[in-house]
Parts: sequence; C-alpha cells; structure tokens
Amino acid sequence: MMTQKERMLAGELYIADDPELVEDAARAAAWCDRYNRAATATAQERHALLVEGLGHAGCGATIRPPFHCDYGFNIDLGEGAFLNFGCTVLDVVSVRIGAGTQVGPGVQILTADHPRDPVQRDRMLEFGRPVIIGRNVWIGGGALILPGITIGDDAIIGAGSVVTRDVPDCVTVAGNPARLLG
Repeated sequence: MMTQKERMLAGELYIADDPELVEDAARAAAWCDRYNRAATATAQERHALLVEGLGHAGCGATIRPPFHCDYGFNIDLGEGAFLNFGCTVLDVVSVRIGAGTQVGPGVQILTADHPRDPVQRDRMLEFGRPVIIGRNVWIGGGALILPGITIGDDAIIGAGSVVTRDVPDCVTVAGNPARLLG
C-alpha cells in the first residue's frame, strides 16, 4: 500500500492533509519564510538557500523574493534560471525549469489539480501533473501555467497569459487561453 506522499509523487489521487505531507509543507513554509527574509543577503547566500530548499538549483539560478511553493523538493531549476518577484510554484509533482529561462514577476506555475467528480472532491482528493519548461524560455509577468503543461525550448509566453495547452519550441503564445501568435 502506498503512502499519501508516494501517491502524490506518482501523480495519483491523494489526501493533502496526511500528516507526512503536512510536515513536509510546514518545512517548506519555514524555508520560504527564511528565503523571503534573505532579500538583502548576497547572491551566494541566497543560492545556498535555494540548494537547501529545492530539489535542484543549478549554478546561477536565481529567485527574487517573495517566493512561495508547496514543498520545494519537486522543483528543479536549470543553470541561470531566473524567477522574478512574487512567483508561486505549486509543486506537488515535478516542476522543471530549464537553463537560462526567465520568469516574470507574479507568475504562477501549478501542478496541483483536483478531480472533476464532485464526490472525489468532497473526499478532499487531489492529484498532480508535472510541468516542464524548456531552456531559454521567457515567461511574461502574471502568466499562469496550468498542470501538465510542457513549454518547449526558446518559447515566449506573453504577460498575463493562461497556458492551458503545451507550447512547442521557438513559438510565441499569448492571451487567455494562450494562443499561437503569427
């Protein structure tokens, strides 16, 4: 029998208020609090905190506080990845952000999802779908990346876009829902 955490990590239905997950989320909240209070620390000190709190933080990866996440350990930042002020990452499963990707302020990257069946929702079940963002992507401020999305290398996501479908390499999308710009 799988634990709720194992179910969560596998992308299966799970209950988020399981004691192990509550403890993991509390640990991440304490880390976020420390990270967000380190705004005046050196770049090296902030990077050391990223290495401590995230699954992976490549050389030169930067997040400008404030930053919020569910667990941290499911986030993988490539070398030189940059997240601007006020980003939120709901990382119940894997979030990979490629090398050199730039994420504007107020962007939300969501892996957490909920069943469409009201009976399952009433039982407080949820699940996650991974988000993969390629290398050298530019995501404009206020964009919303929904669960299960893959964004290809060198793509551009316009500010305020709601990304509901995968985005191929080397294209620009914008709007709600985000659509290919010609």
